[in-house]
Formats: sequence, structure tokens, C-alpha cells
Amino acid sequence: MSQDDDPAADPDAGAEGPRGRKRLAVLWRLTALLEPHGGRFAVAVLALMAASLLSLVYPWAAKEAVDAGISGGSTARLDGVVIFIVHAALVWIRHYSMSWLGERVVADLRALVFDRILQLPLGWFHERRTGELVGRLASDVTVVEGVVGTELSMALRNGIQLVGGIVLLFITDPRLTALMLGVVPPLVLATMFFGRAIRRMSKGVQDELAKVSGHVQESLGAIQTVQAFVREKQEAERYKVGVEAAFQRALSLARWRSSFFSAATLAGYIAIASVAWLGGRALIRGDISPGELTSFFIYTFIVAGALAELASLWGSLQRAAGATERLFAIVDTVPDLRDPIEPRPLPAGGGAIRFEHVDFAYPARRNHPVLRDFDLDVAPGEVVALVGPSGAGKTTVLQLLLRFFDVDQGRVTVEGVDVRELRLAELRRATAMVAQEPVLFAGSLRDNIAYGRDDATDAEIEQVAALANAHEFITAFPQGYQTMIGERGVKLSGGQKQRIAIARALLVDPRILILDEATSNLDAGSEALVQEALARLMKGRTTLVVAHRLSTVRDADRIIVLDGGRVAERGRHAELMARGGIYKRLVEHQVITDEPDPARAPALDDDAPDAA
Repeated sequence: MSQDDDPAADPDAGAEGPRGRKRLAVLWRLTALLEPHGGRFAVAVLALMAASLLSLVYPWAAKEAVDAGISGGSTARLDGVVIFIVHAALVWIRHYSMSWLGERVVADLRALVFDRILQLPLGWFHERRTGELVGRLASDVTVVEGVVGTELSMALRNGIQLVGGIVLLFITDPRLTALMLGVVPPLVLATMFFGRAIRRMSKGVQDELAKVSGHVQESLGAIQTVQAFVREKQEAERYKVGVEAAFQRALSLARWRSSFFSAATLAGYIAIASVAWLGGRALIRGDISPGELTSFFIYTFIVAGALAELASLWGSLQRAAGATERLFAIVDTVPDLRDPIEPRPLPAGGGAIRFEHVDFAYPARRNHPVLRDFDLDVAPGEVVALVGPSGAGKTTVLQLLLRFFDVDQGRVTVEGVDVRELRLAELRRATAMVAQEPVLFAGSLRDNIAYGRDDATDAEIEQVAALANAHEFITAFPQGYQTMIGERGVKLSGGQKQRIAIARALLVDPRILILDEATSNLDAGSEALVQEALARLMKGRTTLVVAHRLSTVRDADRIIVLDGGRVAERGRHAELMARGGIYKRLVEHQVITDEPDPARAPALDDDAPDAA
């Protein structure tokens, strides 16, 4: 738990601290999610108030039972069980309604946060870890669910019981009430204070154990290196030191817990004995009846319990406010890349592309420009191969075309229109990408092919699958197009994945095609099938290819050689080889080659699935 999650560790986390006020203001924003369900919320609050007030009748019923039913020898007033039935019904209504609201708010908040995440630009994700975002959707939203579904109703209920209980205590016996208020609330608050200290110490023990676990994981994960350098003894000693540190912290915690529980038990019994002693004396004097003394004790327990619950709930509300703050930080993020206020329509055409004097550096590395004065003009239907050493800017060109980032200088146009003047959806629907490692989703083959077109018919899906040389292997599966392919298509081979990606691109019928060396890690048999499918896909479409293989480069209408973010050479394969420049050196050093990449060597059998 971080400091943000522990109000006791935060000097400004109290009700009067600036951070506490800010967090409560953030928490108040949750009421906006309750507005569409105002009727159900009103029913829940009314049921809660009625049930809380009725619960204060129980001590009175106990008083009547003692005085009238036992002392008076009458059972006439023992028939108030109907009150308990009504109370139970109100509790059910309150609990179900608040639980429904909690689940509903969680569902709405998850949808709201995830919808905003999907709209944020690619650069935003470069600054954050995927696990952090998943955690926010899981743990942070669950904390909010606890507030709306449980803790809010508990706070209201305990507030009513606290105030009502104190009022009824004063009505029963003001002197005993004054004594109780002088003993019980300070005892409860002291218990909560020391309880927080113990929780912080417990967290310290868990932190030490986490360090030890991390060391174990690191050592076992690198066991070959540990044994190769004969470090077994040293690693074992490090582990013992960590275990001993955790043991000493645990002993300190045990001493605190023992002292705390011992003192709390003693103080609790002293408080009860004091009230019982004074109450007994009042009973002997005839100042109070047995039933009134009984009800006084019950009201005292109600007040003490309500006070303890409220003190505990304050910490929970603070943690929930922190979680809500993190979630709304995502919701409030305004995307840097968004549709223009007055977008222009994308004109009809064959996919003309132009980069004009483009300068670009990624937001996280502003001092390291990737493209400098980059110019490129691609005619409709032309196939252009982008080659160059690692870091030359090839992938960046594709990302700027799709407007995953905006240029720093210059402009990128499609059909003569600046991509910044187009709707993002319209621009991206005009393009399709087949990557070196195609991304497939855990679902059926049919769902993956139709990913870009929800309205596609079975006939259309089968047609593009046939064009992509995928129909044959799909129909060989027992479930055919309904075959589930596992996470990231783990049940398919590399060549099968590529053909599904090609079928997906064919179905959306783009005017611009982007290929990120879609055949570089396939064996000869798979490559032939994929190349044949790609030829059908590229026909009549403007195509940009990030190329590393000679077979791809030779087929291109034009080769653009990038170096240091600039266009170093242009031409066809034979021309560039004859010049003896950068391109020839790339071929000679096998940066561009027809040899398979050993780091991504495919399976010998293309029908065998990739290793998970």
C-alpha cells in the first residue's frame, strides 16, 4: 500500500487537510454516476433511514420486555416481534438496492474509463505500463464499488445510530450518559489510532517479506548464472539476512499487538464495569428500572459500535477517494490527437500519399528527432518499399500516416488533405495494416477476420479467406470458422496467422495498405502462400512496405532508403546496387537479405502451432 492509500501516513489526508478536501471533492463526483438511478438510490436511502431508526427501537423493546414481561409477569408487550420482521424487510431492501447501485456504478465506471483509454493517443501508452492500467480497471474500480455498494450505506446507518443512540441515552439517564461519553468514545478512538499504527507495522513486515520473495525469484530465475559463478553460498546468506530482518519486524509487531490487545481488553472491561457499577447503584436506589438499565447498556454498545465503524470507514473512504482520483485522472485526460472541430471529408481517390518536409521526435525523446526534413510522394496504386538500418525512421513513417502521432513540422496528406483535418476514423478506415507479427484476438477465426467490419456476411468472410489462401486450412478444423484460436492466436502457426491478417485487411477493402515485412519469419512453403495472398491484396492499392527481404524489395515500384531520419537514396534495386551507396552496404551486411532471421526462426512444419 502506498502513502496515497494510507490516510494515517498522510498528514494532509484528514478531513481538514487540503488533500483530504480534494479527495472528498473527487469522491463527490461519483454522484454523477448515480444520477441516472436516482429513484433506486432514493428507495435505498429511505429504507436505510427507516431501518436505522427501527434498530434504535430494539433497546426500548428489551426494556419493555424486562419491565413488563419479566418483572410485571405479563407477555402482552412481547408480541412486538412484528417490528423485527419489518426491520428485516427494510434491511433486505436497503442492502439489495445499495449492492445493485454499487455494481451498476462499477459497470458504468469501467465502461467510461476503458472507453477513454481506447481514445487516448499511442504516446500516452508509452508513458504507462499496461499492468498499471489493468490494475486501475480491476482494483481501483473494485474499491469504488465498496464505497457505493457498502461503505456509503454503512456510514449513513452508523451516523444515524450514533446520533439517535446518544439522544436516547440522555433521555434514559443523563448522568450515566455523561460517564459513558467520558469513557467509551476516547477508548474507541484510542483503539482506532493504535490499530492504524499496527497496520502500518504489519505493512512493514509484508514489505520485508516481499523483498525476500523478490530475492528468491531473482535467484531461482537466474540459477544457471548463480551456479556458474559459484554464488550459492552468498545468495543463501543474503536470503537468511532478509528472513532475519522480517523476523525482527514480526517480533516487534507481535509485542505491539500483544500490548494493544491486552490494554484494550483491560480498558474495555474497566469501562463496562464502571458503567455497570454506577448503573447498579442507580437501580438499587430506584432511580432506574431493570429494563432501563438493560436498554442503556444496549444503546451504549450501539454508540460504541457506530463510532468505531465511522472511524474505520473514514480510512476506507479516503482510500476510495484516492482510487476515484486515479480513475477520473484518466477520464479527464484530453487526447492530444482528436478529430478537428470542422473536419474535411476524405476525397475519393486511389490512395495518394505525400510527406512534405516532415520533422518529428517522439514526445518521450524530444531531444532525439527521428525524421528530419523528410519528403515522400507516393502515387495511387504505387508500391513503395522503405528500407534502412534500425532506428532510421521506417516505422515512424507508418505511424505518422495513420496519425498515431502528429508531425512537429511539415505535413502529411492523403488525397491532398492534411491528415490533421480528417476524422481519425475516416483516415484509418481508408488504411489497413498487415504486420510482421499480426495481432489476433482470443476468439473465433470468423471474429478475427471480421474484426474491421461487424456487418460482414459469412459469404464475404469466406470469400476473402479464400483470396488470402486461408479457407482451406480453416475448413480443415472441426469447427471451421467458429474455431477458437486462443490468446493472440496461439493455436495457429505463423503462416496461418498472416493469412488471417490478410483476410482481415481484404475485408475492409482499404485504398492504402501498410505491410510491415509480413513474410520475414516464414518458411518457404508458408511464404509462397502468403506472397500469393499479398499480391491479391496489393492489387490496385497504394502500398507502403517496411522491407528487410530482397524478394520484397525487388518487387517494389520504388525503394526509399532512410538513414538518420532523412531520405538517403531512391530508386529500384538494380539502380541502387549500381550506385554503391547505403543500400548496397545494407545488402552486403545482410540488413536486407533473403536469409531467414535466426532470432525468429519459424517451425519446420507450418501446420504446427507456435509455442505458447
